[in-house]
Amino acid sequence: MLTKTFGSAVYGVEALTITIEVSWTGKGMRYYMVGLPDSAVKESMHRVESAIRSNDFEMPRTKIVVNLAPADIRKSGSAFDLPIAVGLISASEQLVNPDAIQQYMIMGELSLDGNICPIKGALPIAIQARKEGFKGLIVPLSNAREAGMVNNLMVYGVSNLREVIDFFESGESSLQPIVVNTRDEFFHAQYEFENDFSEVKGQENINAHWRSPLQEGITLF
Repeated sequence: MLTKTFGSAVYGVEALTITIEVSWTGKGMRYYMVGLPDSAVKESMHRVESAIRSNDFEMPRTKIVVNLAPADIRKSGSAFDLPIAVGLISASEQLVNPDAIQQYMIMGELSLDGNICPIKGALPIAIQARKEGFKGLIVPLSNAREAGMVNNLMVYGVSNLREVIDFFESGESSLQPIVVNTRDEFFHAQYEFENDFSEVKGQENINAHWRSPLQEGITLF
């Protein structure tokens, strides 16, 4: 069976949608990964296999081909673990509602027990997901607030592989999207500082010439 999931590759400050195609057949004994994956992406099959088994799913022992398209663009990093795992579970007919996964962009690194680790570039990935018209974005829980800054996109933070599968099998009712008030977030970021130049000692030139935006009467927000 052939199934597709969707992820994203970040290049600089922009992201590109990547289609993860997973084909499972009843013949053969090897895993193949194509589409210019780097070493971290190639190693994902070991993490995916352990995560699948740790969450009581069956890892197929026959031929599996994973294609990361477009095939002429280099793929790097470990964030493709989660969409590959979801695609493999769907392709091996262990997912009750396989059509739902194509409505979401999915990204996350898997640990061996199926827990989902943080990724880099959640914000540009979310922007790309909205641009491409996806219904929602599934990212690690620790990245959910960052991705949630993008409006008009449902962002779901997940902690482990089982949560993701339950989400699709429950008709998308087992998780609630992250809601971020961007106005409040930026307001507090402008006025709450971890450090202040007035705390600097022994640098008289800095203390004498530096004035905060509030002292200068500058409105930041």
